Amino acid sequence: MSYSFEELTLGLSASIEKTVTEDDVHTFAAVTGDNNPVHLDAEFAATTSFEKPIAHGMLTAGFISAAIGTKLPGPGCIYLEQSLKFRAPVYIGATVTTTVIVTELNERRRRATIETICTVEGKKVVTGEATIMLP
Repeated sequence: MSYSFEELTLGLSASIEKTVTEDDVHTFAAVTGDNNPVHLDAEFAATTSFEKPIAHGMLTAGFISAAIGTKLPGPGCIYLEQSLKFRAPVYIGATVTTTVIVTELNERRRRATIETICTVEGKKVVTGEATIMLP
C-alpha cells in the first residue's frame, strides 16, 4: 500500500515482521564492513554480556526503512531524518516487529513525523523518530 500526503492521518500506523537469520547478519557485515566479532564470532560473543552473537543495531534499524518505504507512507517517500535509541540486543533467530506511527503532519512542506518502534516479543529493542517527505 502507498499513501499520499492527503491520506495520512495522525495515529495511522503500519507494521512489518522479519526474523533475523545468521545469513542476514553475515550479509550486513559483508556489505557494510562492520565485522565486529560480537556479531560474527560465537566464541567472542560468549565472553561479552550478550553471551551469544547479536544482530547489528543498524540492521535492525534498517527494518524501519523497510516499513516506511513499503508500508507507511510507502513507495515514493523520501527519508530525511531518523533518531535512534538501541534499547536491547536482537539475537539471531529473533522476530522483529517494526511499527511506524504518524505523529505529526506539516502540510506546507509535505512532511510527516513518524514514531518508529522495533520490538521482539513485545519488548522495545529500537525506538526513534523519522521525518519523511512525500511527493
